[in-house]
Formats: sequence, C-alpha cells, structure tokens
Amino acid sequence: MSDHNLYETLAAGVQSIEKLSLSVTRFYQFRAWAVHFYTALGLIAGLMAFDAICRGEARQVFIWLAIAALIDATDGTLARRFEVKRWASQFDGCLLDNIIDFLNYTFIPVVFAYRFELIPPSALPVLALVLFASAYGFCITTAKTADGYFTGFPNYWNVMIFYFYLLEFPPLINALIMSIFVVLVFVPIRYISASTEKFRSITVVVMVLFGVALVIMGATMYDVDKRLVVGSLVAATYYFVASFYLHLTEKP
Repeated sequence: MSDHNLYETLAAGVQSIEKLSLSVTRFYQFRAWAVHFYTALGLIAGLMAFDAICRGEARQVFIWLAIAALIDATDGTLARRFEVKRWASQFDGCLLDNIIDFLNYTFIPVVFAYRFELIPPSALPVLALVLFASAYGFCITTAKTADGYFTGFPNYWNVMIFYFYLLEFPPLINALIMSIFVVLVFVPIRYISASTEKFRSITVVVMVLFGVALVIMGATMYDVDKRLVVGSLVAATYYFVASFYLHLTEKP
C-alpha cells in the first residue's frame, strides 16, 4: 500500500471515529434532555390535578398528585444515572424540580384545601402563610444537606391535606395543624429522606409500605377503612421520631 493510500485509509478511519463519537455524544445529550422532559411531566400532572379541583373530583386530584410524586421520586435517580449535569449542563434541572414541587406539594394542596373547605373562611390567611413558608423552604440554600437531610419541615402539604380529607377533622383543627407546620418550616430541624444514610433501610421499607397504604386509601377513599388511615400514621410517627432523634444525636 502506497503512503498516499495509507494516509487516505487513516483519514477515513479518523472521520469514522469522529462521526461515531458525535453520534454517541448526541445520544447522551438526548438521553439527558429526555430525563428533563420526564421531570417536566410533573407540570402536566399538576395541571390535571388543578382541573380535577375545578370539577370537584377529589379522587382525581389525589391520583394526579400521586403521579407527580412518583415522577419526583424517580427522576433524581435517572438524572444521576444518565449524568444530566454533564450532558445538559446549560439547563438547571434542580430549579425545574423545585418549581414543579412547589406546584404539586404546596400550591395544588392549598387550592384543594380552599376549594373543599378543609379550613374555615376566617382562617384563609393560614393558606397564604403556607405559600410564603413553602416558598422560603424551597429557596433556602440549606433546604437539602449534603448528607441527605431536609432542613425544616419539607413541605409535605399534599400528604397533609389527603389526611384532612379522609379523617374529616373540623376545619379549625386543620387550620391549627397547618399553622404549626408553617412554623416548623422555619425551625432548622433536620428531617430524614430516602438518601439519609442512618436508618436508610428501615426508612425505605417504611416509605414503600406507606406508599402502598396511600394507594389503597386513595382507591377506596369514598369508603375507606378508618383503621387503615389511622394505622398508616405509624409511618408518619416513625418519620418524625427518627428525624428528631437523629437531629438531636448527630452533629451536622
């Protein structure tokens, strides 16, 4: 083979490698953007929940909020697995996640509480305080610590109003409970999450069982077994007890 032919062969090989590399890069970029699109589906779930509120369909509201929570629980794993910060570096997925979480964990539950009269009209300012407190909770830089804790009550208003609806507490009691948790948003107690190392195995099991209980209660919410509703609060008790214990015994 002449030197000229050898040069052409090598050049063709380099071009093929460059094309392959470009194709792989584009695939990784597409995959990263697909994860962002998956996260953004939470906006659609929020919109459908809002539509269900307008139509007075409580069960539909909670179905869409459950879908939103499922997306929120799984998109982070996909983002880390597919390295979205590397392959879609110009887009802030964390900011998108916070926008969607504020919608589905706070705004939609607040509208639901208002529309379904879970608090008395005289306590309407409490809902405004929930919005302000939640905005604060999502915007502080210490909202999630490096070791997997939430700082302050982590805005689970969606779960709270689900229980208000099922247990049929007096509206004034609901308003009082919400007021207490508004204050807890600002108290820098560290709350566990699925990524908290201590008690992680127990926490994950409890969360899964709690999720199953929520699905059953949602499916039977118009004729729900109150014993299941009360029994499921064991998971919430574990969450707060474990969080307070670790907050008091572990150094930040």
